[in-house]
Amino acid sequence: MSGLIALSPLLRAAEERLTALGVEDARLDLLYLAERAFAIPVGRLRRADGVQVPVDTVASFQALVDRRAAREPVQRILGDWEFWGLTLALGPETLIPRPDTETLVEAVLKARPDRARPWRILDLGTGTGAILLALLSEYRQAFGVGVDLSPDAAAVAAGNARSLRLADRASFLAGSWVDAVAGRFDIIVSNPPYIPDADIAGLAPEVARFEPWRALAGGADGLDPYRHLVRVLPALLCDGGLIGFEHGADQGLAVAGLLRDTGLAGVSTIRDLGGRDRVALGQRPAGLRAG
Repeated sequence: MSGLIALSPLLRAAEERLTALGVEDARLDLLYLAERAFAIPVGRLRRADGVQVPVDTVASFQALVDRRAAREPVQRILGDWEFWGLTLALGPETLIPRPDTETLVEAVLKARPDRARPWRILDLGTGTGAILLALLSEYRQAFGVGVDLSPDAAAVAAGNARSLRLADRASFLAGSWVDAVAGRFDIIVSNPPYIPDADIAGLAPEVARFEPWRALAGGADGLDPYRHLVRVLPALLCDGGLIGFEHGADQGLAVAGLLRDTGLAGVSTIRDLGGRDRVALGQRPAGLRAG
Protein backbone atom coordinates (compact mmCIF):
# COMPACT_ATOMS: atom_id res chain seq x y z
CA MET A 1 0.00 0.00 0.00
CA SER A 2 1.27 3.43 -0.92
CA GLY A 3 2.21 5.82 1.85
CA LEU A 4 0.85 9.33 2.27
CA ILE A 5 2.57 12.70 2.06
CA ALA A 6 1.45 16.16 3.14
CA LEU A 7 0.16 18.27 0.25
CA SER A 8 0.92 21.76 1.59
CA PRO A 9 4.72 21.54 1.24
CA LEU A 10 4.32 20.25 -2.33
CA LEU A 11 2.11 23.17 -3.26
CA ARG A 12 4.37 25.67 -1.53
CA ALA A 13 7.50 24.43 -3.30
CA ALA A 14 5.74 24.36 -6.67
CA GLU A 15 4.40 27.88 -6.17
CA GLU A 16 7.85 29.21 -5.33
CA ARG A 17 9.22 27.55 -8.47
CA LEU A 18 6.56 28.92 -10.80
CA THR A 19 6.61 32.41 -9.30
CA ALA A 20 10.38 32.57 -9.76
CA LEU A 21 9.85 31.75 -13.43
CA GLY A 22 7.43 34.65 -13.84
CA VAL A 23 4.19 32.66 -13.89
CA GLU A 24 1.29 34.88 -12.83
CA ASP A 25 -1.42 33.49 -10.52
CA ALA A 26 0.79 30.47 -9.88
CA ARG A 27 -1.15 29.40 -6.79
CA LEU A 28 -4.47 29.20 -8.60
CA ASP A 29 -2.94 27.30 -11.51
CA LEU A 30 -1.46 24.81 -9.08
CA LEU A 31 -4.82 24.23 -7.44
CA TYR A 32 -6.28 23.25 -10.82
CA LEU A 33 -3.34 20.96 -11.53
CA ALA A 34 -3.56 19.40 -8.09
CA GLU A 35 -7.28 18.83 -8.54
CA ARG A 36 -6.52 16.88 -11.71
CA ALA A 37 -3.61 14.93 -10.24
CA PHE A 38 -5.12 14.07 -6.88
CA ALA A 39 -8.87 14.10 -7.63
CA ILE A 40 -9.46 16.58 -4.80
CA PRO A 41 -11.83 19.54 -5.47
CA VAL A 42 -10.24 22.96 -5.73
CA GLY A 43 -12.43 24.19 -2.88
CA ARG A 44 -10.85 21.63 -0.58
CA LEU A 45 -7.36 22.37 -1.85
CA ARG A 46 -7.69 26.04 -0.93
CA ARG A 47 -7.43 24.81 2.65
CA ALA A 48 -4.67 22.29 2.02
CA ASP A 49 -3.30 22.16 5.59
CA GLY A 50 -3.81 18.64 6.84
CA VAL A 51 -4.53 17.20 3.39
CA GLN A 52 -2.45 14.16 2.52
CA VAL A 53 -2.07 12.49 -0.85
CA PRO A 54 -0.71 9.10 -1.90
CA VAL A 55 3.02 9.15 -2.56
CA ASP A 56 2.55 7.32 -5.86
CA THR A 57 0.43 10.21 -7.23
CA VAL A 58 3.07 12.88 -6.63
CA ALA A 59 4.99 12.11 -9.83
CA SER A 60 1.92 12.83 -11.96
CA PHE A 61 1.46 16.17 -10.19
CA GLN A 62 5.10 17.08 -10.69
CA ALA A 63 4.83 16.24 -14.38
CA LEU A 64 1.95 18.73 -14.68
CA VAL A 65 3.97 21.35 -12.79
CA ASP A 66 6.88 20.79 -15.17
CA ARG A 67 4.62 21.58 -18.11
CA ARG A 68 3.41 24.76 -16.44
CA ALA A 69 7.02 25.71 -15.68
CA ALA A 70 7.63 25.51 -19.43
CA ARG A 71 4.86 28.16 -19.67
CA GLU A 72 2.27 25.86 -21.17
CA PRO A 73 -1.09 27.35 -20.13
CA VAL A 74 -2.92 25.49 -17.40
CA GLN A 75 -5.96 25.23 -19.68
CA ARG A 76 -3.99 23.33 -22.30
CA ILE A 77 -2.44 21.07 -19.69
CA LEU A 78 -5.92 20.17 -18.45
CA GLY A 79 -7.30 19.90 -21.99
CA ASP A 80 -10.55 21.71 -21.24
CA TRP A 81 -11.80 24.95 -19.73
CA GLU A 82 -15.00 26.58 -18.57
CA PHE A 83 -16.78 29.33 -20.49
CA TRP A 84 -20.24 30.67 -19.61
CA GLY A 85 -20.59 27.76 -17.18
CA LEU A 86 -19.95 25.24 -19.97
CA THR A 87 -16.97 22.87 -19.97
CA LEU A 88 -15.29 22.98 -23.37
CA ALA A 89 -12.60 20.67 -24.70
CA LEU A 90 -9.64 22.40 -26.31
CA GLY A 91 -7.57 21.50 -29.34
CA PRO A 92 -4.22 22.64 -30.77
CA GLU A 93 -6.05 24.81 -33.32
CA THR A 94 -8.48 26.46 -30.87
CA LEU A 95 -7.94 29.50 -28.72
CA ILE A 96 -8.47 29.13 -24.99
CA PRO A 97 -11.89 30.66 -24.19
CA ARG A 98 -11.39 33.72 -22.01
CA PRO A 99 -13.66 35.66 -19.66
CA ASP A 100 -13.41 38.80 -21.81
CA THR A 101 -15.26 36.97 -24.57
CA GLU A 102 -18.25 36.48 -22.29
CA THR A 103 -18.79 40.23 -22.80
CA LEU A 104 -19.87 39.43 -26.37
CA VAL A 105 -22.36 36.81 -25.19
CA GLU A 106 -23.79 39.22 -22.62
CA ALA A 107 -24.07 42.01 -25.20
CA VAL A 108 -25.98 39.82 -27.65
CA LEU A 109 -28.37 38.58 -24.97
CA LYS A 110 -29.07 42.14 -23.91
CA ALA A 111 -29.61 43.32 -27.48
CA ARG A 112 -31.83 40.33 -28.33
CA PRO A 113 -33.55 39.46 -25.03
CA ASP A 114 -36.24 37.10 -26.41
CA ARG A 115 -34.91 33.73 -25.21
CA ALA A 116 -37.77 31.76 -26.79
CA ARG A 117 -37.37 32.98 -30.34
CA PRO A 118 -35.83 30.55 -32.89
CA TRP A 119 -32.92 32.81 -33.81
CA ARG A 120 -30.55 31.78 -36.61
CA ILE A 121 -27.00 32.42 -35.42
CA LEU A 122 -23.69 32.41 -37.30
CA ASP A 123 -20.35 32.28 -35.46
CA LEU A 124 -17.26 32.92 -37.58
CA GLY A 125 -13.87 31.73 -36.33
CA THR A 126 -15.73 29.51 -33.89
CA GLY A 127 -12.72 27.74 -32.33
CA THR A 128 -14.07 25.63 -29.47
CA GLY A 129 -17.59 26.81 -30.34
CA ALA A 130 -17.61 28.82 -27.11
CA ILE A 131 -19.64 31.83 -28.25
CA LEU A 132 -22.17 29.90 -30.30
CA LEU A 133 -22.70 27.18 -27.70
CA ALA A 134 -23.09 29.76 -24.93
CA LEU A 135 -25.79 31.51 -26.97
CA LEU A 136 -27.55 28.24 -27.82
CA SER A 137 -27.56 27.34 -24.12
CA GLU A 138 -29.55 30.55 -23.50
CA TYR A 139 -31.68 30.63 -26.66
CA ARG A 140 -33.32 27.23 -26.32
CA GLN A 141 -35.12 27.38 -29.69
CA ALA A 142 -32.23 28.82 -31.70
CA PHE A 143 -30.10 27.10 -34.33
CA GLY A 144 -26.50 28.01 -35.07
CA VAL A 145 -23.71 27.49 -37.56
CA GLY A 146 -20.07 27.76 -36.55
CA VAL A 147 -17.29 28.16 -39.13
CA ASP A 148 -13.56 27.81 -38.64
CA LEU A 149 -10.70 27.78 -41.11
CA SER A 150 -9.25 24.79 -39.27
CA PRO A 151 -11.02 21.43 -39.78
CA ASP A 152 -9.52 20.31 -36.46
CA ALA A 153 -11.08 23.27 -34.65
CA ALA A 154 -14.45 22.64 -36.29
CA ALA A 155 -14.26 19.02 -35.13
CA VAL A 156 -13.47 20.10 -31.55
CA ALA A 157 -16.45 22.48 -31.58
CA ALA A 158 -18.73 19.72 -32.88
CA GLY A 159 -17.52 17.45 -30.09
CA ASN A 160 -18.26 20.14 -27.53
CA ALA A 161 -21.77 20.52 -28.94
CA ARG A 162 -22.33 16.79 -28.53
CA SER A 163 -21.02 16.71 -24.96
CA LEU A 164 -23.28 19.65 -24.06
CA ARG A 165 -26.30 18.06 -25.78
CA LEU A 166 -26.56 20.95 -28.21
CA ALA A 167 -25.58 19.07 -31.36
CA ASP A 168 -29.14 18.91 -32.66
CA ARG A 169 -29.16 22.72 -32.90
CA ALA A 170 -25.59 23.35 -34.03
CA SER A 171 -23.66 22.68 -37.21
CA PHE A 172 -19.93 23.25 -37.64
CA LEU A 173 -18.13 23.77 -40.93
CA ALA A 174 -14.52 24.17 -42.00
CA GLY A 175 -13.96 27.03 -44.41
CA SER A 176 -12.63 30.53 -44.94
CA TRP A 177 -15.03 32.94 -43.27
CA VAL A 178 -18.34 32.87 -45.18
CA ASP A 179 -17.23 30.85 -48.22
CA ALA A 180 -19.13 27.77 -46.99
CA VAL A 181 -22.18 29.67 -45.71
CA ALA A 182 -25.53 30.27 -47.37
CA GLY A 183 -28.78 31.83 -46.21
CA ARG A 184 -29.44 34.68 -43.82
CA PHE A 185 -29.04 34.98 -40.11
CA ASP A 186 -30.60 36.97 -37.29
CA ILE A 187 -27.37 37.17 -35.30
CA ILE A 188 -23.77 37.02 -36.52
CA VAL A 189 -20.94 36.93 -33.99
CA SER A 190 -17.19 36.68 -34.33
CA ASN A 191 -14.04 36.86 -32.25
CA PRO A 192 -11.63 37.14 -35.18
CA PRO A 193 -7.85 37.39 -35.02
CA TYR A 194 -7.03 40.95 -33.95
CA ILE A 195 -3.41 41.06 -32.79
CA PRO A 196 -1.05 42.96 -35.11
CA ASP A 197 1.25 40.35 -36.61
CA ALA A 198 4.44 42.01 -35.38
CA ASP A 199 3.17 42.09 -31.78
CA ILE A 200 2.59 38.35 -31.37
CA ALA A 201 6.19 37.39 -30.60
CA GLY A 202 6.22 39.87 -27.71
CA LEU A 203 3.14 38.47 -25.99
CA ALA A 204 3.32 36.30 -22.90
CA PRO A 205 4.86 32.89 -23.67
CA GLU A 206 1.55 31.23 -22.85
CA VAL A 207 0.04 33.04 -25.84
CA ALA A 208 2.95 33.47 -28.23
CA ARG A 209 4.12 29.86 -28.00
CA PHE A 210 0.97 27.89 -27.32
CA GLU A 211 -1.96 29.64 -29.01
CA PRO A 212 -2.51 28.99 -32.75
CA TRP A 213 -0.83 31.80 -34.68
CA ARG A 214 -3.51 32.17 -37.33
CA ALA A 215 -6.17 32.59 -34.63
CA LEU A 216 -4.22 35.58 -33.30
CA ALA A 217 -2.77 37.32 -36.36
CA GLY A 218 -4.92 40.17 -37.65
CA GLY A 219 -2.54 41.70 -40.17
CA ALA A 220 -0.31 44.74 -39.89
CA ASP A 221 -2.70 46.68 -37.62
CA GLY A 222 -4.90 43.82 -36.39
CA LEU A 223 -7.93 45.01 -38.35
CA ASP A 224 -7.70 43.00 -41.60
CA PRO A 225 -10.38 40.45 -40.57
CA TYR A 226 -12.83 43.22 -39.66
CA ARG A 227 -12.30 44.97 -43.00
CA HIS A 228 -13.16 41.75 -44.79
CA LEU A 229 -16.09 40.83 -42.56
CA VAL A 230 -17.88 44.18 -42.79
CA ARG A 231 -17.86 43.81 -46.58
CA VAL A 232 -19.37 40.32 -46.67
CA LEU A 233 -21.55 39.99 -43.58
CA PRO A 234 -24.39 42.48 -44.18
CA ALA A 235 -25.54 40.35 -47.14
CA LEU A 236 -25.95 37.42 -44.72
CA LEU A 237 -27.98 39.41 -42.19
CA CYS A 238 -31.75 39.56 -42.08
CA ASP A 239 -33.22 43.06 -41.97
CA GLY A 240 -32.79 44.12 -38.36
CA GLY A 241 -30.14 41.45 -37.89
CA LEU A 242 -27.37 41.94 -35.35
CA ILE A 243 -23.60 41.77 -35.79
CA GLY A 244 -21.38 41.44 -32.73
CA PHE A 245 -17.58 41.54 -32.83
CA GLU A 246 -15.04 41.06 -30.08
CA HIS A 247 -11.96 43.25 -30.59
CA GLY A 248 -8.83 44.45 -28.85
CA ALA A 249 -9.03 47.01 -26.07
CA ASP A 250 -7.53 49.73 -28.28
CA GLN A 251 -9.60 48.93 -31.36
CA GLY A 252 -13.06 50.06 -30.28
CA LEU A 253 -13.22 53.28 -32.29
CA ALA A 254 -11.78 51.66 -35.41
CA VAL A 255 -14.10 48.63 -35.42
CA ALA A 256 -17.17 50.75 -34.66
CA GLY A 257 -16.16 53.04 -37.52
CA LEU A 258 -15.95 50.12 -39.93
CA LEU A 259 -19.47 49.04 -38.96
CA ARG A 260 -20.84 52.55 -39.47
CA ASP A 261 -19.07 52.94 -42.80
CA THR A 262 -20.77 49.74 -43.97
CA GLY A 263 -24.16 51.29 -43.29
CA LEU A 264 -25.05 49.46 -40.12
CA ALA A 265 -27.24 51.27 -37.63
CA GLY A 266 -27.21 51.54 -33.85
CA VAL A 267 -23.49 50.91 -33.64
CA SER A 268 -22.24 50.75 -30.07
CA THR A 269 -19.14 49.76 -28.13
CA ILE A 270 -19.40 47.68 -24.95
CA ARG A 271 -16.74 47.48 -22.28
CA ASP A 272 -15.60 44.34 -20.48
CA LEU A 273 -15.47 43.88 -16.72
CA GLY A 274 -12.07 45.57 -16.67
CA GLY A 275 -13.55 48.71 -18.21
CA ARG A 276 -11.84 48.22 -21.58
CA ASP A 277 -13.54 48.50 -24.97
CA ARG A 278 -14.22 44.90 -25.98
CA VAL A 279 -17.31 44.45 -28.20
CA ALA A 280 -18.81 46.30 -31.15
CA LEU A 281 -22.46 45.83 -32.10
CA GLY A 282 -24.34 46.96 -35.19
CA GLN A 283 -27.72 46.27 -36.80
CA ARG A 284 -28.68 45.95 -40.45
CA PRO A 285 -31.34 48.55 -41.30
CA ALA A 286 -34.15 47.57 -43.64
CA GLY A 287 -33.27 48.14 -47.26
CA LEU A 288 -29.49 48.25 -46.80
CA ARG A 289 -27.75 47.36 -50.04
CA ALA A 290 -24.89 45.03 -49.33
CA GLY A 291 -22.85 42.48 -51.12
